[in-house]
Amino acid sequence: MSCTVALSNSPVFSPSRVPLPSSLRCSSPETLTASSSSPSSSPSSPLRILRIQKPPPSNLIRAGTTTATTTGCSSASTVLKRKRPTRLDLPVVSMSFGNFPVTPAGGVDLVEVEGKGYSVCCKRGRKGAMEDRHSAMVNLQGDSKQGVFGIFDGHGGIKAAEYAAENLNKNIMTELEKTTDDKIEAAENLNKNIMTELGKTADDKIEAAVKNGYLKTDSEFLNQEVRGGTCCVTALIQKGNLVVSNAGDCRAVVSRGGLAEALTSDHRPSREDEKDRVEASGGYVDCCHGVWRIQGSLAVSRGIGDQYLKQWVTAEPETRILGLNPELEFLVLASDGLWDTVSNQEAVDIARPLCTGNSMQQPLSACRKLIDLSVLRGSLDDISVMIIQLGQFC
Repeated sequence: MSCTVALSNSPVFSPSRVPLPSSLRCSSPETLTASSSSPSSSPSSPLRILRIQKPPPSNLIRAGTTTATTTGCSSASTVLKRKRPTRLDLPVVSMSFGNFPVTPAGGVDLVEVEGKGYSVCCKRGRKGAMEDRHSAMVNLQGDSKQGVFGIFDGHGGIKAAEYAAENLNKNIMTELEKTTDDKIEAAENLNKNIMTELGKTADDKIEAAVKNGYLKTDSEFLNQEVRGGTCCVTALIQKGNLVVSNAGDCRAVVSRGGLAEALTSDHRPSREDEKDRVEASGGYVDCCHGVWRIQGSLAVSRGIGDQYLKQWVTAEPETRILGLNPELEFLVLASDGLWDTVSNQEAVDIARPLCTGNSMQQPLSACRKLIDLSVLRGSLDDISVMIIQLGQFC
């Protein structure tokens, strides 16, 4: 780096032709050398060109340059600043599950599926690889009016969500087949009171079958000794009934004539009954930065997996059974990536024009719109939305 300045004996620059005193001359051999390549540097020339040859230290950068000529000698004043230190590459750890490393980014960013009677859209968030999964089984036992669906929100890795998506629905169906009672199937000839009692028994058996399906899936996954866990919400449509279950903070919301009705309740440590259950089993719940956690770690109180917290995190679901009717228009199953930013009624209001009232229904577009709204409102989480057209199963 060089700076060129001029010294002059010309009257244009100075009223006097008196030579400069030696004390004011810039003649340091270390920093200034006279140029011999230009005629203007000759002794007879009124100008002498001087160049500053010594560069600044390598760890400094120039911030600005000023030039002074008041003494008849040029001096360059450069303000130097040190370079910014090299950025440290610190490992990132998960604050939501035992300080395990975050799953590396990559993989699929968007999944869209349209099936018979359902549509689903899953979008990766900005925290790493997508840990949400979904599943759908339709035309069960050759009956187009039956199906089982699920949304799974993994944490601490993708393994638990993948396993639950592949096995939970199948395990529920296996448990249901075990509880088939021929006497209930043949109850059409019984009187009304007996039918009512048999109906209660059938609901209890369905609820027990779903519970056993969840617990079996949890037990099988834990036997693999793989870290991580997953929240789940499932919907079973069978014999005119809608059976909705959840473990964790995935949620099911139904549109009942345009009014949103939550069919599940999020399992979070802040729920009073969940807090009491955890503490009764020897655990503790505390609030850190506005988020309630079990053992200072996990922000949900139920789910499949979570081996190191299994003493307090149960896989037992809560289940609700409704009879299908025309008033129930569609069902929204979604992970908390949606529900943290979009209310139940907002979800129904946005989806309903695309899911009801005309022959050109677009439930997949409704799923996309819900995800776009959540992202617009700042959601960083994975977001999965499934819409089930209940009218197609009546």
